[in-house]
Amino acid sequence: MNTSPDYTRFPRVQMGRRAVAFGIDFLGVWLLSALLSGRPRLSWVQFFVFLLAWCGMRVLLVYCNQGQSFGRWTLDMKVLDVESGTVPDLLTLVKRESIAGSCAMLVAIALSNFLISAGSILLLVPLALECGLALADNTRRQAGHDLIARTIVVSSLRGYSLDIKVKRFLAQVRQHVVK
Repeated sequence: MNTSPDYTRFPRVQMGRRAVAFGIDFLGVWLLSALLSGRPRLSWVQFFVFLLAWCGMRVLLVYCNQGQSFGRWTLDMKVLDVESGTVPDLLTLVKRESIAGSCAMLVAIALSNFLISAGSILLLVPLALECGLALADNTRRQAGHDLIARTIVVSSLRGYSLDIKVKRFLAQVRQHVVK
């Protein structure tokens, strides 16, 4: 009996697209938490707002929006449960995003404290290690949070296609510059 899921039925997503989608979600949550706290350095209020916004953006929105956060929607991706091929349940999303969110929170702390202490850049290491697993996994491209939660990020037909629109715009700019 073959218990391993068929990863070939899911369209692969390039790591660059996943990183940009994560960055879009991270910047949105980070800016919101910074604006609401009103302080340049990371405070407890900003920490709390960041975690609430992260859960809202990456758990509740994903659950209600067919597996897509705002960043994934802009780049035509979604999160699926590996075994069923459907949107993961809330517990799975909480498990997945608690890992990714804690790494994102460390990145927010590092960026907020970089001018004070350059050593805070070491807080980027957990995210790099966690996402580095996806670079090493050529078939499934699952990061650490995907492996633990048994999820996979796949291409979707539903979304804004921001990457394609940017490529078209840059091609048009190049044509006009050449002329």
